Amino acid sequence: MDRLRASYHSWKQWAKLFWAINWWKTWYFNYKKFPFSTAIKLPVMFYGSVKFGSISGSIIIDAPIKKGMIGFGQPYELVTRSKGTAELYLQGTICFKGYAQFGKDYFIHVDSDAYLEMGHMASMASDGKIICKEKMLLGTYARIGSEAQLLDTNFHQMYDTQTGEKYPITGTIHIGDYNFISNRVTIMQGTYTPDHCTIASNTLCNKDYSTLGSNILIGGIPAKLLKSNISRDWEGEQALMEKYLILFK
Repeated sequence: MDRLRASYHSWKQWAKLFWAINWWKTWYFNYKKFPFSTAIKLPVMFYGSVKFGSISGSIIIDAPIKKGMIGFGQPYELVTRSKGTAELYLQGTICFKGYAQFGKDYFIHVDSDAYLEMGHMASMASDGKIICKEKMLLGTYARIGSEAQLLDTNFHQMYDTQTGEKYPITGTIHIGDYNFISNRVTIMQGTYTPDHCTIASNTLCNKDYSTLGSNILIGGIPAKLLKSNISRDWEGEQALMEKYLILFK
């Protein structure tokens, strides 16, 4: 009886996952962006409603190709309902170094000539926003919380009113490996974080924090060092994360 219950539960979970996938957008995207030998494996999955503002850019998977290894709108959080506002605008390049997940209602904008790189098991949770006009590098297990936003541009030309010096409009963002970024964090151009960095909720990051060393907690507006010798237990959570985040074995 216990085996029967487990089998029924497993079937129910797979049925739920099957109906969550936007099969039309999934098939269209894969066959549009990849050669047939890759597309047939469906490495990129779209879940729920999504608008393709543009998909004229390039997508690179620098890892062994696996089914559903990249999930846009992937159901991996507590939130179970979507507002239907997800949008992908891709004119530049996105490079995935392995598995990656985007939660519900994401907004991803990669401009022409811009480059976004996602390390293995990098993610952005629901209502997250990425606006890439130049270059963003997200390391291995760079996990970003809900309602966070990464913007490598301030959109408008700013200048010094006394000297006339013009400030850069865009700049690189580099998020280190094993970063735990909480909800509602804003990461601006010029942000560099070290490996094993934790960022507190409602924080604004806008400079190089790599000199603070690894295993740190930063937070505030703008961010500053709050605590040293602290890290998420990545090793202890790894098996559980892979169980729930890697949906297709």
